[in-house]
Amino acid sequence: MRSPSIAGRIQSRNVAVAALVAVVFAAGCGSSSTSGSLGLPRSALAATGVPKAVPMVAVGQAVWQGMRIRVVASAPVRFVVVTGTHEQLVKPTAKDNMHLMVMLNDVQTGMAIPYASVWATIKKGQRIVYDDRQWPMLSKYMGVHYGNNVALPGPGSYSLSLLIGPPQSARHMEYANVWRTPHRVNMTFHWAGA
Repeated sequence: MRSPSIAGRIQSRNVAVAALVAVVFAAGCGSSSTSGSLGLPRSALAATGVPKAVPMVAVGQAVWQGMRIRVVASAPVRFVVVTGTHEQLVKPTAKDNMHLMVMLNDVQTGMAIPYASVWATIKKGQRIVYDDRQWPMLSKYMGVHYGNNVALPGPGSYSLSLLIGPPQSARHMEYANVWRTPHRVNMTFHWAGA
């Protein structure tokens, strides 16, 4: 299955960061998928915490009941979590080496699917090295997605397990009978290090 390049999407959205390059690996179309080697330069993070034009790498993708679940990684980023009147600035730690992003889209229309919940668990062998929620996020460059910064302990093979919670919203009838229960997606990837 061919995925569009990050650069192509950026140009189509008329975003000024056309230098963004995607390295897309083979991805499957089930509940499991395997992809190639990932590695992002730590120096891609500008002093402001806003990423410069950095590589984005595909981790994998799956399809569930007409929902495309696509996972990509970039350099770690600063972001703000806004809950009502409270704001929390999240800065990458010295150990963070990727920003993990999960995009949920309708397969037929390409529209983003908001209001879901995403929990990511990453293991190296049998040891859990990351187990946290992915924040619902808005981005000028990536659109609606679910993301968080991650600190992987070093190069090697990893397994990623995503628990996708059903979108909590009113639904038009075309979505009345899909995505009603949590769904788990598993994939593996190789991290080349940062």
